[in-house]
Amino acid sequence: MERAVETLRDVFGFDGFRPGQEEIVRAAMAGEDVLAIMPTGGGKSLCYQLPALLHDGVTVVISPLIALMRGQVAQMRELGIAARSLNSANDDGENALAIQEAEAGELRLLYLSPERLARPGTVAMLRRVGVTAIAVDEAHCVSQWGHDFRPEYRAIGGVREQLDGVQVLAFTATADALTRKDIEERLFPASPRVFLRGFDRPNISLAMTPRGNGRKQLLDFLAAHRGESGIVYCQSRRRVEETADFLASQGVDAAAYHAGFPPEQRNAVQDRFLGEDGVVVVATVAFGMGIDKPDVRFVFHMDLPKNIEGYYQEIGRAGRDGLPAAAHGLYGMGEVRQYRQWIDQGDASDEQKRIERGKLATLVAFCEALTCRRVTLLAYFGEEAGACGNCDLCRGEVETVEGTVEAQKALSAMIRTREMFGMQHLIAILRGEKTENVQKHGHDALPTFGVGADTPKTQWQGIFRQLDAAGLASVDPSAEYASWKVTEAGWKVLKGEETVMFRKPSRSRSTERVAKAPVDTSGADETVLAALKALRVGLARERNVPAYVIFPDRTLIEMATALPRDREALGRIHGVGGRKLESFGEAFLDEIRSVAGVSA
Repeated sequence: MERAVETLRDVFGFDGFRPGQEEIVRAAMAGEDVLAIMPTGGGKSLCYQLPALLHDGVTVVISPLIALMRGQVAQMRELGIAARSLNSANDDGENALAIQEAEAGELRLLYLSPERLARPGTVAMLRRVGVTAIAVDEAHCVSQWGHDFRPEYRAIGGVREQLDGVQVLAFTATADALTRKDIEERLFPASPRVFLRGFDRPNISLAMTPRGNGRKQLLDFLAAHRGESGIVYCQSRRRVEETADFLASQGVDAAAYHAGFPPEQRNAVQDRFLGEDGVVVVATVAFGMGIDKPDVRFVFHMDLPKNIEGYYQEIGRAGRDGLPAAAHGLYGMGEVRQYRQWIDQGDASDEQKRIERGKLATLVAFCEALTCRRVTLLAYFGEEAGACGNCDLCRGEVETVEGTVEAQKALSAMIRTREMFGMQHLIAILRGEKTENVQKHGHDALPTFGVGADTPKTQWQGIFRQLDAAGLASVDPSAEYASWKVTEAGWKVLKGEETVMFRKPSRSRSTERVAKAPVDTSGADETVLAALKALRVGLARERNVPAYVIFPDRTLIEMATALPRDREALGRIHGVGGRKLESFGEAFLDEIRSVAGVSA
């Protein structure tokens, strides 16, 4: 471990391990199989990169996206680490060079997609190379219970056997207990060392808001994040394009990204996002898994993700540098109903459908929670936590009111219509609206007709969402009218045995206060920081690499705070290892001296 600590400082420029890393590195260096579940931004990559430098032979890294490979290979090579990738985006010469260097024993890391791994001839090539370990990134993709199952990942276990049982190191940030068990069975012949390092990302501020005027809500949010890099997620390609066009018309530096665009267009957007500051990408979930940009300051969901794991994975793209970041989402009952229909009408087994319904229910409960969001989120992954102080609920931005009477009215409407009707029909009854359907079924004669006339329709929609989230009522999306039914817990409320609290409706959802967790640059010289960022962009363009590959924001902030005058002082800054000091040291020192007016 002494060599590991020296390499950590000299190559990576880090004074010490992040929490949880040292134990994993120690196990990896001892030759043990490892399954590590670590929060996004927790430093998973280092846990296989560092042992790869200290062991003989090649570590093969299975990575799900070409973009992720490109970014990591660029990072490694800037650190002076021999790394290459084999993928379909390379030309024949690049792939031939990667194989040549691997077979010559010149590489430490060889990145492959699971599809490339399964190609004929790949295993034979890896035998010649002398592979000593397989590192599996985004390991949840191997599990049918994971939110992002990739059948190609199933080949990894067989390849391991063909390579005489080499060491396997598997990493993911998103795996509940069922998924973890499946990963173990698929990748390891015997139980690996399992490291469960928690799921909390305390630097990310969490907030969820019922959708009102979605575009206005988005603009209000972006106004608090001017000049910052971020991602806006939408469920459909059409919504992505319309939202990006709208933001551009409002002066936001926004670009659209989805799988329907040609590869060259997607690559151009991705390169801009990685290489420049302040770009907002509006995208489907096709954008993100391959993005390792550490200074994404926010993630905004225009639409609700499909499950709690997808939400966690997507917000995890923010704040990987450990600095403050924000995750804000909009939601509505319509999309929840749509997701339920997709689950029920899908081809999955009954067991899989049951699990997916449970995940969606957890997400709805998270949206409509009345206590700390982080407690709800972490509880899903089996982790206990106290109130975080860094979500809209903890900050007191969501008020609660006694709602037992309103709940009883809504539940009574369900019972009196024999639990056969959907939300809109039930709200019409409660509000005393003589719609064609209400009159057709004689529901204007019910005792509950008009008992909620003084409550706006939008407020009733919120009440129904919260009844669902609290487990007091459930929806049967397979029924003709997506009918609502009263649960056992709901009957207790109906009988007056339990009380209910609801979120207090906001006066104007489009103008709700948006909390911003600012990155602390109070000690930094802002003029120097701006100059260093500009220098970083120029150097990144020269090398055709993402800007963070040169230095992340945290490093630049420390430079602009400490104002190092010489190479020795610069070398003490976080993230400035020996290779980067040699490559970029003088350029950044010259910029600091010039702008800050300090002498060497």
